[in-house]
Amino acid sequence: MKNHLQICFVGSGAISTALANVLSMKEKYDVTLLSIENDVVDSINNEHLNRKYFPQIILHPDLNATTDKFLLSESDIILLGIPSNVTVSYIEENKALINPKALVVNLAKGFGIDHKTIPQNISKILPNEILSMKGPSFAREIINNLPTGFTLTSKRDKYFKLFEEVFEETTIYLDFTTDVTGVELSSILKNIYAIIVGIVDAHFDSPNLRSLVLTKAINEMRYIISKFGGKEETLFNYCGFGDFSLTALNDLSRNRTLGLLIGKGFFTSDMSEKVVLEGTIAVNVFIEEIAKKRQIKTRRLMIKELYKVLNEEDYDLKNFVSQILAVKRYKSSILEPFFS
Repeated sequence: MKNHLQICFVGSGAISTALANVLSMKEKYDVTLLSIENDVVDSINNEHLNRKYFPQIILHPDLNATTDKFLLSESDIILLGIPSNVTVSYIEENKALINPKALVVNLAKGFGIDHKTIPQNISKILPNEILSMKGPSFAREIINNLPTGFTLTSKRDKYFKLFEEVFEETTIYLDFTTDVTGVELSSILKNIYAIIVGIVDAHFDSPNLRSLVLTKAINEMRYIISKFGGKEETLFNYCGFGDFSLTALNDLSRNRTLGLLIGKGFFTSDMSEKVVLEGTIAVNVFIEEIAKKRQIKTRRLMIKELYKVLNEEDYDLKNFVSQILAVKRYKSSILEPFFS
């Protein structure tokens, strides 16, 4: 028997469809995809297929779709499964329709506007409780019912138990933290370092070197997160090392693929204007923000070297690996091993 909890996924793309289908399989909640694509809505409601994203996967018959934004006013939980570059503007445009008591969950991995995180932006627009769910989560794995981990975060732990109940007895496993900044930055930084790993792998198919760079990347992520107000231990949640390893080591990852293309010399300036990925945007944002923080030592940051790759036309890629390895040995600080 359903308990009439109304769950709305904004967007009918891969991640929204996959997660919504998982929850529909419980046959306990009213789960609906809110879409702008009439053909997708029709195929879901009439054929139980999302022909655009999962044409071979039969969706649960309890999963519905609609283009009617009135759903926002009736929903108890609203999960935002749209691209990071439009998430904040969508909330701004539709704020009058959103149930003020609804829990709003950000699924997007990227910055909002003015170099702020998406929860920071949304909190200035809505009075609602704002949460985020981030983790190592390829949608095609979720839709095929393979176990997947997410980190759920909000400033208060008041609603953690509710989400634990919502996802219990599904293939979605949650861990929890109130470190919203750490979770958001982890999910952004992992795209950057996935590009770096891709470039390295394009030059050397070396397990030793790959492991060395992965270790350096984790330490650099830890360093940057702590300097921007997050907690280092958040990297041990699903949103941290788990999401980074998924993104950096799997060829399904767009940012890793970008790194491979760059490393092989196939990524031209003409292509870069047409292909905008979260990782490339994040590199520029972080370098600009890091420049404002005097306490951050930037000389040996790998992210700074990647910034040069993406912004200097005459950068010599043959030197990339040697440059990111050109790190002084640390002396006594265990917290900043690569930044002396």
